[in-house]
Amino acid sequence: MQSAVKAILFDKDGTLLDFDATWASVNEAAALFAAQSDQAFAEDLLRIAGMDPVSRKTAGGSLFAAGNSEEIVEAWVAAGAKFQRDALRRGLDRLFTRSMDAAAVLPGIPEALESLRTSGFRLGVASSDSEGAIRTFLEASGLVGQIEFIAGYDSGHGPKPEPGMVHAFARHLDLAPSAIAMVGDNTHDLEMARAADAGLAVGVLSGTGTRAELELLSDHLLQSVADLPKLLT
Repeated sequence: MQSAVKAILFDKDGTLLDFDATWASVNEAAALFAAQSDQAFAEDLLRIAGMDPVSRKTAGGSLFAAGNSEEIVEAWVAAGAKFQRDALRRGLDRLFTRSMDAAAVLPGIPEALESLRTSGFRLGVASSDSEGAIRTFLEASGLVGQIEFIAGYDSGHGPKPEPGMVHAFARHLDLAPSAIAMVGDNTHDLEMARAADAGLAVGVLSGTGTRAELELLSDHLLQSVADLPKLLT
């Protein structure tokens, strides 16, 4: 099965970058923005989106871990955020995109991507973040030269866990979905792989997903993308 894989599609948050180190303070700022500086309400919004304001940890499968800006906005407006949905979404996307300039890349990721690319694999990124935020992250982290395809929630391929991002990558490469490995730290990533009939679903434990959540959906479960070259090459 592994020899049939020609391309790899990576999730971003928790897969290529350190989720808590990157997102804890950003999500706090986003909640405070949506709450119009009401600290108590901001903490309520954090909980709704899946982040504990005390531990500053985010739950796997939550809106912050697996959702996109539109889904976060929908939940926060329903909870009482006094914004028009489009205005709040634009504000969150601006904040999230700016945060990618200082995103913390997980250990071993640059070396792993370089190894995979030089071994002949074609690489892409599919995230519930915006396309602009993905580009900013790749440029700021020095990974942009390794990646030839990106898909965000706003790229027109549909959200995770729908199969559209995988299918768009397959079309871009003129490959069948069965030639693609999907790698991610969340159930949405692996569910997308299954929905798209991807050739391989690889879970990683470097993000918000737990072993119990990921092992039933993954063909392989690794500690990190840094271990992927050993699996595929």
